[in-house]
Amino acid sequence: MFKVTNTAKAPAAIGPYSQALEANGFLFASGQIPLVPETGEVQEGAITEQAERVMQNISAILEENGLTFENVIKTTCFLADMSDFGAFNEVYAKYFTGKPARSCVAVKALPKAVLCEVEIIAVR
Repeated sequence: MFKVTNTAKAPAAIGPYSQALEANGFLFASGQIPLVPETGEVQEGAITEQAERVMQNISAILEENGLTFENVIKTTCFLADMSDFGAFNEVYAKYFTGKPARSCVAVKALPKAVLCEVEIIAVR
């Protein structure tokens, strides 16, 4: 069966989905945007500040499941503007030191007009 993640240390889902689901030793986390968990508001600032908030949200979900960034095997990254790619990568590289497989794409728009979103798959 599935184990549903629900931690107050990461933003609550803003739609009909879970923060993450674990199945057969794999954790599938929904995309994290730069929402401050305590307020539900978007993290102010440029791509680096927003990316840091996203990583903190991912960290909370991993921690709730007894995992770390080293357990992440795949990420999908969405950027509102590909010109932010370099600055985003600087933040990303501090957290994903195990260099998981990754896709990174620019999209037309993201929820709440944020600058980035990241989803992960981790393994126990």
